[in-house]
Amino acid sequence: MRKLIFILILITFISTSVSAEESLILKLKVEGAIDPIVADYIARGIAEAEKNNATALIIQLDTPGGLDLAMRKIIKDIQSSPVPVVTYVYPKGARAASAGSFILIASHIAAMAPGTNVGAAHPVSIEGRDVSEKIVNDAKAYIKSIAKLRGRNVTLAESFVVNSTSITAEEALEYNIIDIVAEDYPSLLAQLNGKRVENKTLKTKNAKIKEIPMNFREEILHIISNPNIAYILFMAGIYGIIFELANPGAILPGVVGGICI
Repeated sequence: MRKLIFILILITFISTSVSAEESLILKLKVEGAIDPIVADYIARGIAEAEKNNATALIIQLDTPGGLDLAMRKIIKDIQSSPVPVVTYVYPKGARAASAGSFILIASHIAAMAPGTNVGAAHPVSIEGRDVSEKIVNDAKAYIKSIAKLRGRNVTLAESFVVNSTSITAEEALEYNIIDIVAEDYPSLLAQLNGKRVENKTLKTKNAKIKEIPMNFREEILHIISNPNIAYILFMAGIYGIIFELANPGAILPGVVGGICI
């Protein structure tokens, strides 16, 4: 009987020790354009990370860029986050272009996988045209300020905006744009372990990663916010209304057209 009690106590002790060593990391997956839906998704992820006392929040990033206002909201949320935010450009072939490079630089820890790239952050209009010098200067000052805040290469960050410079993961590490080049998540966690973020030391050795996916509403809105999809819907709406005007009483084309627009 005594042996049984001893074994049960030992098992409880071991279980408690393992649980104490295992930390929680939340993960968000951002693919496609940076838009207000992505900004809200990241804000929700930061709130969940704080609520669950997570060791860190990882933003897995693959983006061609996006809207300036959405990007700035994301960066504000990252800068005020009580939980360290790690942005990881992953998998191979992914990129942190334009607005994505700002987000990567602004993160507490910036990481990239081999075969990824960052940069090409010269501002353009929604139509893809060049913007005024005033807007370029504003973007230049902004990327310099966030690079300086994180102790990154200010000159190269500025070149992302002014010259549309784009570099590989290895170059980003060499020139102090990022902190880590990691082949995969095990490699990332191993390199994160023991890193200091402000007044916190990350303990990621036995961390459990839990993904927070976009909910159904966020996924749908993110898809239709894509400029290409939005343009198709707009044109479908125009043609629907034209058909309704040409054929009064058809009703359906007009209704569908109105919804699309």
